Amino acid sequence: MDALSGVRPRRSRGDLGQSAPAPGPAVPPLSAGSASQASPQPWARFSAWLECVCVVTFDLELGQALELVYPSDFRLTDKEKSSICYLAFPDSHSGCLGDTQFSFRIRQSGGLRSPWHVDDGYYSSRAPMSLQREQAHYFGYVYFRQVKDSSVKRGYFQKSLVLVSRLPFVRLFQALLSLVAPEFFDKLAPCLEAVCSEIDQWPSPMPGRTLNLPVMGVVLQVRIPTRVDLPESSPPKQCSQEKLLPAPVVLAAVDQLDLFRCLQPVLSLIQTLWELLLLGEPLLVLAPSPTLSSEMVLALTSCLRPLKFCCDYRPYFTIHDSEFKEFTTRTQSPPNVVLGVTNPFFIKTLQHWPHILRIGEPKMSGDLPKQVKLKKPSRLKTLDTKPGLYTTYTAHLHRDKVLLKRLLKGVQKQRPVDVQSALLQRHLLELTQSFIFPLEHYMASLMPLQRSITPWKTPPQIRPFRQEDFLRSLERSGPQLTCVVKGDWLGLYRRFFKSPHFDGWYRQRHKDMAQKLEALHLEAICDANIEAWIKDKSEVEVVDLVLKLREKLVRAQAHQLPVKEATLQRVQLYIQTVISSLPKDLQAVLCPP
Repeated sequence: MDALSGVRPRRSRGDLGQSAPAPGPAVPPLSAGSASQASPQPWARFSAWLECVCVVTFDLELGQALELVYPSDFRLTDKEKSSICYLAFPDSHSGCLGDTQFSFRIRQSGGLRSPWHVDDGYYSSRAPMSLQREQAHYFGYVYFRQVKDSSVKRGYFQKSLVLVSRLPFVRLFQALLSLVAPEFFDKLAPCLEAVCSEIDQWPSPMPGRTLNLPVMGVVLQVRIPTRVDLPESSPPKQCSQEKLLPAPVVLAAVDQLDLFRCLQPVLSLIQTLWELLLLGEPLLVLAPSPTLSSEMVLALTSCLRPLKFCCDYRPYFTIHDSEFKEFTTRTQSPPNVVLGVTNPFFIKTLQHWPHILRIGEPKMSGDLPKQVKLKKPSRLKTLDTKPGLYTTYTAHLHRDKVLLKRLLKGVQKQRPVDVQSALLQRHLLELTQSFIFPLEHYMASLMPLQRSITPWKTPPQIRPFRQEDFLRSLERSGPQLTCVVKGDWLGLYRRFFKSPHFDGWYRQRHKDMAQKLEALHLEAICDANIEAWIKDKSEVEVVDLVLKLREKLVRAQAHQLPVKEATLQRVQLYIQTVISSLPKDLQAVLCPP
């Protein structure tokens, strides 16, 4: 369960701290038909989307300083505050003038925390694994402004607006910042208060529903996908039964950025990078700016979908991060993390890392940017290292030259970026699905047969995953049957078994199958003649049955098991039937008044 620090009292809306100005204008509630009722507690709807909003400014004496946290009683640890302050500003050498948007991800510190937002059982049971709330990390979505200002001692206005959330909705929150931040920099706190009050009127995130999210006179329209959605080769078009004026801003996705735009420099090596990500290899991404760094890392980590990315990743990371020593130590192997940085100092510090990707400044011409090439790590130099992928890794799969030609032709013909992204996304999706399908097929064969599940016995166990048995099954059901890409698939699977992604995939599939077994067992109980079973049973056995049925009912509801509501009602009826067959004194014990 997502959690935050301490059980904290809620203050009235508009409390921006001691230096807060008067409350902003009231915000009308959402129109009827949006999907939420009155909030059970202050900021319940707001907290379904965001943990808090931070304002970071530059102080001449302190450097980056946290000017504001809203709601003001949201508790961040000192370590989290420090991380947000440093990550909210580009590294000094980046020289980002004007407005800059980027993202970061930090580890939650301070141990377990009590629940802060509304219960998200509905969301977590229906959202894809890649869109689950983070339990141990926060995402930071940053809008940084640096402009000349003679009224400031340093000669520059420098301030960042940061949205802190556990949801990986990078496209939605960047769009939100694009609307809010420019207005905030002009009007400051009153504007921020009004916006947060508007967000507190939004319906909760609901997979499968088209949501209209009003803010500052604009309606952002989004649809959060569900686990059962079929993968799309092109962005789905949104629709709304409400006729909204003005027309809503429709976002094709809540999470993914334009894949083609982000990955243009590395298209020729996309399959090598896909393999490195699949195997959970440590990868350093050095880019000229926080924007390019964070977009490249987020795009790369999305390449494995629908497989959940189970390793750590930091879209933007600096030497001031609290995990700097942990990631840069040479006393142990590099951690399984994708690290996005802008400071060339990291090349010297992380020369022992096996894979370093340096990307150059983006080209403005209509041609495909100069492609990053494979280079030997021995050619790494401090500061002036040229763009390239510095690694000794040899890819198991052959490069798909047809894809690169199609994308290059699309650039020459000025094909829309979203169509280019759809082509690239479909290729990566087919690659991942071809790799995962044999694993899914073999895993399904480990499930006990439904006819072996009987109502009055513990369900049979899921058989163990035997790697060699799986590898032998590839001859008749391997990825070569569904994928045009050729190569050493067998060698790739052997290395995959040692990666965090295999462990994460296996644990989730085993959990899903175990829950399915429980659901089938409940259905078998409902199909049985319970009255006939209890006729020749002792009171102890009957009471034991009541307790077990109650336990199963609680588990089914608490763990959102795939059980029909009618089945749960029948189990409840069975419990009542069994209790009514017992003597009055036992009935009183099992059903106290």
